[in-house]
Amino acid sequence: MTQAIRTSRGDRLRSAAAGLSAAVVAVGLAELVAAVVEPSASPFAVIGSGLIDLAPSWAKDTAIALFGTGDKAALITGIAVVLVAVAALAGILESWRSGVGSVILGGLGALAVVAAMVRPGSGPFAWLPGLVAGLVGVIALRLLTRRLRPIAGLAPDREDRRRFLLWTAGTAAAGLIALAVGNAARGVTRSIDAVRDALALPKAAAPAAAVPPAAELGIPGLAPVVTPNADFYRIDTALIVPRLDPADWSLRIHGMVDREVTITWTELLALPMQESYVTLACVSNEVGGSLIGNARWLGYPVRELLARAGVHADADMVLSTSIDGFTASTPVEALTDDRDALLAIGMNGEPLPIEHGFPVRMVVPGLYGYVSATKWVTELEVTRFDRAQAYWTPRGWSDHGPIKLQSRIDVPRGGRAVTPGDTVIAGMAWQQHVGIAGVEVRVDGGPWRRAELTTAISADTWVQWSMPWVAETGSHTIECRAVSVDGDTQIEQQAPPAPDGAQGWHRVDVTVN
Repeated sequence: MTQAIRTSRGDRLRSAAAGLSAAVVAVGLAELVAAVVEPSASPFAVIGSGLIDLAPSWAKDTAIALFGTGDKAALITGIAVVLVAVAALAGILESWRSGVGSVILGGLGALAVVAAMVRPGSGPFAWLPGLVAGLVGVIALRLLTRRLRPIAGLAPDREDRRRFLLWTAGTAAAGLIALAVGNAARGVTRSIDAVRDALALPKAAAPAAAVPPAAELGIPGLAPVVTPNADFYRIDTALIVPRLDPADWSLRIHGMVDREVTITWTELLALPMQESYVTLACVSNEVGGSLIGNARWLGYPVRELLARAGVHADADMVLSTSIDGFTASTPVEALTDDRDALLAIGMNGEPLPIEHGFPVRMVVPGLYGYVSATKWVTELEVTRFDRAQAYWTPRGWSDHGPIKLQSRIDVPRGGRAVTPGDTVIAGMAWQQHVGIAGVEVRVDGGPWRRAELTTAISADTWVQWSMPWVAETGSHTIECRAVSVDGDTQIEQQAPPAPDGAQGWHRVDVTVN
């Protein structure tokens, strides 16, 4: 009789509800504690960051291909879905046999503790949110499931079930309130927004030349030659964006140098700044993809800081480190030659957006971002490729990452209908620090035709191109390929992003009707 009651469908649902409520209050209180003592130790964030660190390159590519810049939101959603399933199972198991579900929820808390403690830069209280999650989850689960168990062999009556539902709903509500208070607490502590908004950028000692009027075609659907900050792609490993006060920022240059150099925010602002338009691209960008953008950056040349430190002749790599522990391996040559490799503080006339590295990040023309564009940068270690590895190298990615010659078709969009008659084919082409000499287009495998290039801002930026087209009724395939200033032609053979960037001609299929 008792066993039937415990395994009935209704009791299983109530047991699952007990597990869910216990998990909600555990997560809510843990997030509140994290917001107060150490936001980077949020259980969701540390577990999610750990999953990012452990993910193989194919998983990263798949996530970005499916969700683009929404990959982090998708990861958080996935963690939440798994937590719901595990919590429901823990509730059912706890009702079946006391202690089993408690072990599961306690284990999740322990996982959060370990994940927080092993994160680079973890603070002295990084363990606390995970500990709170585990303890609160176990206590709440045991208290709730006790209210489901029969007393003296009798099944809970309607009043017992009503009380249980009230306790379960109240527990979940308490967790949601704690979560809301935690988010509000984070909002209160986000004074970095105010610091950034109040910051006046210094004037550039070497301003960027004006964008040539002929650089912008103004064709609807064609990407603008300068990407607005709000539209600039964001791909990084930070689930919680670092919020670093400029007053607390410093950059340490050490390793294979004659002298160690440390520069503070005040000292950096006092240096003569320069502006440069530079196009950045993510190595995960598929052929024809949108993980690329062009901006006007304000900063100080990295080569000048490295010269101050005195780079040893046998050094060939600079390992840059972010405040959140991310690292990138940049060839010394790319930071010491004549290219505009900057320690950037401004983007399109504004202080760096917090999501894009405020207060300081690196910008290096000609290299994919994963080996050069370190955000929230705090350290430059001069070393060698045979002595050190950056974040993505042991995960199967190339340690150098030069930009490949690429072009894409923006107009017309693939899969969309086109009206018959005179129209235009247009797109973008790039190979930063080399430059584009031309773009060729063909329709339905016919002869290649030369497109018209706009005036490029510089060899470090992408360039728009266009070609008139008389669209005839039917289905058509359009292809493009770029030619570099060095005379190289874009490779036809398709290759995935891993290990050093995608390649291949971009093709779109359109229907004219």
